[in-house]
Amino acid sequence: MLGSYSQPNNKALYGWVLVAKDVSSSTTNPTLKQPIDYTLVWSSESLNINQEGHVVTTTPDKPSLDKIRCVREDLTNQSEQYSLIWSNNGFFVYDVRPNNRGTQALGVRVGTFVAQNVKTTTNLSISCLKNINANKTLSMPNLQQIEAIMKLYSPLLVLHPNEEFYPSSVNWFFSNGALLYTKGQESKPVRIEPNGTNLPQGGNNDGAYWIDLPTDSKNKDRVSKGNLNSATSYVHVKPTYGSTFTDLALWAFYPFNGAARAKVKFITNIKLGKIGEHVGDWEHVTIRVSNFNGQLWQMYFSQHNKGTWLDASQLEFKVSNKPNAYSTLHGHVSYPHVGLTLLGKHGVGVKDNTKQSNFVFNLVVYELISAEYLGFAFIEPPWLNFKRGWGPSFDYNLHKDLKEVRHLLPGKLKSLLDYILKVLPKEMLGESGPTGPKEKNNWSGDEV
Repeated sequence: MLGSYSQPNNKALYGWVLVAKDVSSSTTNPTLKQPIDYTLVWSSESLNINQEGHVVTTTPDKPSLDKIRCVREDLTNQSEQYSLIWSNNGFFVYDVRPNNRGTQALGVRVGTFVAQNVKTTTNLSISCLKNINANKTLSMPNLQQIEAIMKLYSPLLVLHPNEEFYPSSVNWFFSNGALLYTKGQESKPVRIEPNGTNLPQGGNNDGAYWIDLPTDSKNKDRVSKGNLNSATSYVHVKPTYGSTFTDLALWAFYPFNGAARAKVKFITNIKLGKIGEHVGDWEHVTIRVSNFNGQLWQMYFSQHNKGTWLDASQLEFKVSNKPNAYSTLHGHVSYPHVGLTLLGKHGVGVKDNTKQSNFVFNLVVYELISAEYLGFAFIEPPWLNFKRGWGPSFDYNLHKDLKEVRHLLPGKLKSLLDYILKVLPKEMLGESGPTGPKEKNNWSGDEV
């Protein structure tokens, strides 16, 4: 064993610890060695709690030196704190993970924890492993295995029953009149070819080009509402934790993102004008699968500029092994359970609202858009490398929109609208048009 496992006791037992075998032929520089000694960092002996298995032992006796093995330093990487497991009077137990978690990172999660008497996030006393195998991508799934994973674990995205703006396929969006605009030639937009074959490739989001809805009002309204029957999940498969796990990011495209709504104390549904509206909404969830046994390990729910990881034991399953994800009304970010999440506090903020409904987007209907480790066996669609805005730049007239809202509120609540502005996610306040999946930080890095 390379250490011990720890977790909070308010969720199902669900974890693992890597074990290792020294297969090196060197007797002078082996990959594993026994520890020289142990140092007691904390004891629960003085506390009136169940002492069975809190850290390592249930007695003050030192464990056997043969109980675990230490790893040679050049085969390790730096770790960081991940989540707090338990604390008591200045003693902290944290789950740990590799500090660098990009697609090219070599750090391997061991499944252990760190126990310390200081609340520090740097210079941890425990490391992670490092995968130095030049052929580490051989542990990644091939095309047939990706298909099997999707059939087993692809989530069900439950849309809000009052949703007006549904997802669609990218091809449906392009084939129904989406337009490409060029800066300086705004009066001459061109229709986008199916699959985006005439979209400019490469570059950066410099405002030179952008995508927009059709110009005629009837068609514009129709296309903005999306088309659930055509909806497709766009899957990016990538290695994580030194290729010991596979992340499958499942992207959903919405032609239009609806306006935000707020709650101010007892007034539960305040419309904020056009704040939050934009063309071309990209949202995603990510499933993390173990390359050791193919087991679904975690799922990430993207929520504005951040998100939430949950262990598989915490997910909601209603159909076989497929976890549910709930899409918020108009905003389309995802949560693991139904309910109201308020982006704010003290009963004031922007509403992320999810509910059960019969409108379900089965993400098993998918197109594999990227799996870099497969090399030339895979070709990315042209639209993926369009790095400009999937919608026009916009800047809301916040003063005008909020002035119209203020007169609806009692006098004591009017000032609370200023607080709502502070908690609004940045993408709701305008600036440049939203970009596609390849321009997001999680494309080559970990989820945040």
